[in-house]
Amino acid sequence: MSSKQSKRYTPHLKFQIVVEILKGEKSVGQLARSYNLHPISIHRWKKEFLEKGPEIFRQDTTIHEYERKIEELERLIGHKEVEIALLKNFLTGVSPERRKSL
Repeated sequence: MSSKQSKRYTPHLKFQIVVEILKGEKSVGQLARSYNLHPISIHRWKKEFLEKGPEIFRQDTTIHEYERKIEELERLIGHKEVEIALLKNFLTGVSPERRKSL
């Protein structure tokens, strides 16, 4: 019993093939033969590219989301550092015998 494994193609290769299709210099059939692909795969990649293309230009919002998340994490780290400093301060004021029981 043999299992059929699907081939994995790099995003770069998929992009290259889609660009060739969009240029219109070769047909889907010609590209499928030259890259040893099924034409349906090429059509699917082209459709995905055309649907998700606008997301490429939305990087600005993605960067802002990451920057906001970084600021939030930095703020959280600051709060934790204050808590640690307060706890250390508290422990230095407690006798060594009492510290062991805490």
